[in-house]
Amino acid sequence: MTSPERIQAPIEGRAFVFGDDIDTDLLAPGSMMKLSPQELARHCLGAIAPDFATSVKPNDLLVAGRNFGLGSSREQAAVSLKLLGLGAVLAYSFARIFYRNAINLGLPAIIIPQTCRISDRDRLRLDLRKGLLFNLTTNESTAVTPIPDHLMAMMEDGGLIPHLKRRIGKGHSEQGART
Repeated sequence: MTSPERIQAPIEGRAFVFGDDIDTDLLAPGSMMKLSPQELARHCLGAIAPDFATSVKPNDLLVAGRNFGLGSSREQAAVSLKLLGLGAVLAYSFARIFYRNAINLGLPAIIIPQTCRISDRDRLRLDLRKGLLFNLTTNESTAVTPIPDHLMAMMEDGGLIPHLKRRIGKGHSEQGART
């Protein structure tokens, strides 16, 4: 899973490349929503890439085209990707609700203008801090849209809930120190 330490260091892994309009039902099939999150993750993208969930390794990167994550607002789509250990999702564009769900869970969702230059299983290195993607297979680099600082801070804490807990805890300890 994406950890705060990994967010700060470059993420290096293999590319798993998909096209446009990958919807949440492909990521977390509606017919399987009663399964545990771990079981549901085993079916992630199974309708179009049956071996995806068993092939992906920690830090691998999912690369897609336009409108990634369209469809329902189900958070399980981003949860499945995170449980599989993906380092980040890179896409030409994201459906707004998927983008926010991913960021809230601490899964980097990165906009990249030239996904067509990445081939399946290319080795990639993503530096979130520098906003740079380096393709180790082709020796090409490209700038990516950086995550805004306030969202990066939230992701470094592990997502929205850990971030809020840290901020609330810090506020309580600071308030206690003042009285």
